[in-house]
Amino acid sequence: MKNFTFRLTLVAIVLALALLFLWPTVNQWFVDKDKDHTAWPHKVINLGLDLQGGMHLVLEVQTQEAVVSTMDRYSDDLKEGLRREHIRSKDQDLINGDTLTVTIIGSEALDKFKKWAGEEMSELVPDYDPQGENTVCTFTLPESDQKAIMDSSRDQALETIRNRIDKLGVAEPDIRKQGEKRILVQLPGVTDTQRAKDILVSTAQLQFRLLDDRQDQVRDYINRRPPPGTEILYSKHVDAQGRVSSRPYLVKKKVLLTGEYLEKAYANMQGQFSEPVVSIEFNKKGGFKFARITGENVGKPLAIVLDGRVFSAPVIQEKISGGQAVITGIGNMQEASDLAIILQAGALPVSLKILEERTVGASLGKDSIKTSTNAMLIGFVLVVVFMAVYYMGAGLIANIALILNVVLILASLALLDATLTLPGIAGIILTIGMAVDANVLIFERIREEIRTGKAPAFAVDSGFSKATITILDANVTTFVAAFVLLQFGTGPVKGFAVTLCFGIAASMFTAIVVSRLIFDYFLYYRNVRKLSI
Repeated sequence: MKNFTFRLTLVAIVLALALLFLWPTVNQWFVDKDKDHTAWPHKVINLGLDLQGGMHLVLEVQTQEAVVSTMDRYSDDLKEGLRREHIRSKDQDLINGDTLTVTIIGSEALDKFKKWAGEEMSELVPDYDPQGENTVCTFTLPESDQKAIMDSSRDQALETIRNRIDKLGVAEPDIRKQGEKRILVQLPGVTDTQRAKDILVSTAQLQFRLLDDRQDQVRDYINRRPPPGTEILYSKHVDAQGRVSSRPYLVKKKVLLTGEYLEKAYANMQGQFSEPVVSIEFNKKGGFKFARITGENVGKPLAIVLDGRVFSAPVIQEKISGGQAVITGIGNMQEASDLAIILQAGALPVSLKILEERTVGASLGKDSIKTSTNAMLIGFVLVVVFMAVYYMGAGLIANIALILNVVLILASLALLDATLTLPGIAGIILTIGMAVDANVLIFERIREEIRTGKAPAFAVDSGFSKATITILDANVTTFVAAFVLLQFGTGPVKGFAVTLCFGIAASMFTAIVVSRLIFDYFLYYRNVRKLSI
């Protein structure tokens, strides 16, 4: 009877909070399915990919591109070093993306080159092959360095994908590494699969490059080699009727500024006709660079290039010192919003290849929910009937605790923004059995005390005291195992562990606190002289 008011208040508060946090889910699932719950609290239980449908992707990170990009930089450094040191050479080439070769002419030039290469390209492994008065020099990247570069590019790609999905607002996505090159992505609730794929696999390499002065000859260069240091890139335009057209630009290869200095990107409307644009803002360092570039090139067209496509090429009217720019030439507001998302999330270091793509339909999810819910209800009803028949009045108390147990599990899922999956429903069903098991232990101890002739109040007190230690021992060890699964498990295992953890905590609370509270109420406030057990 001790602390009855405190325990009653505690149970009332817990029950009230559980119903409060569960109401948005009940409202959306059973009352108004098409209307979001806007009042606080507004979190609903997230359904996993197996219950509400969604998108399953396996992406392969093209990590070899990172090695090629690194060797490209060494190739540029080599070219610059040979020119700066006035070393006679010929036939510089990058073979298979990982081997750099150059022929040095003359022994004097070779000595000078070896000294320079030892200082500037010490990370590469050199090999010198004399051929007459010339020497073919070969440089390769050590395998350990290649692996480190590839691992780093995969980890960067994983982080970028995670950022983009966060900005898409997908609840409880499953993103994890698979092997050395692959990334598994599961997006519950995503129905616009094409948009999701476009956002995920776009590398978003943003560059600012000058147009060549011979722009009027660009069509002549389409069928022949462009001038050294330039290349032809195209823009893409979609008119109101959906017709697609493109325009060639002769763009200088030299990149003046990249998206690595980007701080913000957001979509908005601009101009007389409210055209969709993406406004971008550079960080402090990027702002200084952008101001210098625009100041040095007033009157020249500056191309904004994204993934090899020219979005716009405005003429610089004056030095722009605010660190801001606008990307125009975007088809619609949806495209502008997606572009802002991928720019804000950062560029992928290398490209991604879709190896596997599956869409789990909502109808399959509904069937899973229906089948699993039926299984849970059947198990619940059988347990309730058994307890009522076998333990009579005490069985009804156990059933009340059991109902509250399920309410607390579902409310915990909503409160902590966890995801309910098909294995999670299995965890709830298992928890129902464990919750009843705790009550069975208590009731059997009470029966033993009654058989020794003790009064009901003393029998209940002794029964709860003796059974509580056993219940705690069994549940704590199971909770530890479930917590380990939650920390290190993935996918279905994690979904099962989530509901099992919540279920164990709720089971101990309802069996030890709620059931005892109801017993005390009848024994001390209703003066019950004989237990129905």
